[in-house]
Amino acid sequence: MSSLYPSLEDMQVHKMVQAQQNALVNQMAAAQATPSYAQHPSYAQVQSAYPQLGSTPSVHGYKPVASAPELYPGLSDFMGLELSSDMIALNMPEYMRSVETAVMPSTTGSMIAPLSSQTAGLQRAHVTHGIREVIVCKGADKKIGLRVKDINNGIFITLVCKDSPAALVGLRFGDQILQINGNNVAGFSMDKVHKILKKSPENDITMVIRDRPFERTVTMHKDSTGHIGFQFNNGKIVSIVKDSSAARNGLLIEHQLLEVNGQNVVGMKDKDITAIILNENEPIITVTIIPSFIYDHMVKKLSTSFIRSIMDHSVPDF
Repeated sequence: MSSLYPSLEDMQVHKMVQAQQNALVNQMAAAQATPSYAQHPSYAQVQSAYPQLGSTPSVHGYKPVASAPELYPGLSDFMGLELSSDMIALNMPEYMRSVETAVMPSTTGSMIAPLSSQTAGLQRAHVTHGIREVIVCKGADKKIGLRVKDINNGIFITLVCKDSPAALVGLRFGDQILQINGNNVAGFSMDKVHKILKKSPENDITMVIRDRPFERTVTMHKDSTGHIGFQFNNGKIVSIVKDSSAARNGLLIEHQLLEVNGQNVVGMKDKDITAIILNENEPIITVTIIPSFIYDHMVKKLSTSFIRSIMDHSVPDF
């Protein structure tokens, strides 16, 4: 199985570390294979006996062992991505704190993330598409604090109220509800699901949830100016900067921003989303996105001001 990486930058840095490790292994093997002094004179002795040979003698096939390879050997321009040791130090200083390759758990194998694993955002934003069971109790207002929308014969969460029971159990925008109290809800209408929830007992409402099936995440790295290379309007991605991290990592236009580093930004003003992205303490950004046509269908009956006023925008635990 091939390795998984959260970003192109992670893949390239990992390859550089592998190249360094392989070079060191080869060097050690070559040193062990060098014939003993009884067969060949040392480099210093050859210099003394044959000064005319200069600094690169070759006597009886003997050559001095090359100096140790440079840490993070230079990499030629790869799809507009230059990742030499100097470029890493300048644009990705967070990686210089450790040369070990970090490994994150993945649903399909090990995700190798030497850069991105050091940020909490990647872990908070992780979309598994897996199925989980949650138990919700109604609040003092006799509600659990969510709204749904029926799409393609499925039921999807379109709003989670801040400080609500739904928010406390970790339900998110875009989660699909598969069952409520053991009953399959495939093919139900939005109104029917709302009535079921309203009539449910106050305690122990059991829901089976699929984790955000329409959504995916893209991890990007800021450049030396603090930018990652895309523009958005009302949360919708409208342009990608050429040769930027956004372009290299496959971010697409006509997609809606749902989360930044795992924090829900649905309904937020663009300036507030920008402030989260440009946070100095976050050199690596993971965004959760959904195709705009699906997003528009999910929220078409909800006004932006309404979403902004009651949506849960807290930073989730992980």
